[in-house]
Amino acid sequence: MFHREGQQILLIAIVSLLAINLASVNFIENEIIHYLIFGVTLIMFILVAQFFRNPKRKFVRNSSKAYSPVDGKVVVIEKVFENEILKKECYQVSVFMSPLNVHVTRYPLSGEVYYSKYHEGKYLVAWHPKSSEENERTTVAMKTEKFGNVAYRQVAGAVARRIVNYAKQNDKALQCQDSGFIKFGSRVDIYLPLESNIEVKVNQVVKGGLSPIASIK
Repeated sequence: MFHREGQQILLIAIVSLLAINLASVNFIENEIIHYLIFGVTLIMFILVAQFFRNPKRKFVRNSSKAYSPVDGKVVVIEKVFENEILKKECYQVSVFMSPLNVHVTRYPLSGEVYYSKYHEGKYLVAWHPKSSEENERTTVAMKTEKFGNVAYRQVAGAVARRIVNYAKQNDKALQCQDSGFIKFGSRVDIYLPLESNIEVKVNQVVKGGLSPIASIK
């Protein structure tokens, strides 16, 4: 199953694959080169297709748990002062996505979206300490039942140059539901209150909508 954000790109990729291989059959006589071109274009198509996969998952929603918004590896767990919208000290948990991960962004909690903003910026590597503040990014803040006000931030990286954010002000967010997409990797930061019990460790691999990253009483 593929995400809607990849439909146009996959269609272009299929047409390009067919066109290149038809051209090779019609204009190149060497069969070995035909097979070589077919193999290379097929591998390229498979690589593009896997970027946009959206596997079906069975979610268990729980207002006392915040789930990872994306697939990837936890690269940051620290106390920070979130100065864009929350304006307070909180836990930042950052998950880095490689080009091989599923790139769907999901709501970590259910609640009401009260802030959603896109920021133009640089394209530093996603693990750079200043990427959360200087890179192209979107910030979404939500009012939730148990955690209070929380925020998460999609951050573009050196390769990812296209952030898609579905969250709009006054939306009713449903935990684990699609909230966006980052094409070709990067990271997502989530900001949680200090009362949260962080349930992940740095370098831990997590799954979007399945892996709890924090809980609260």
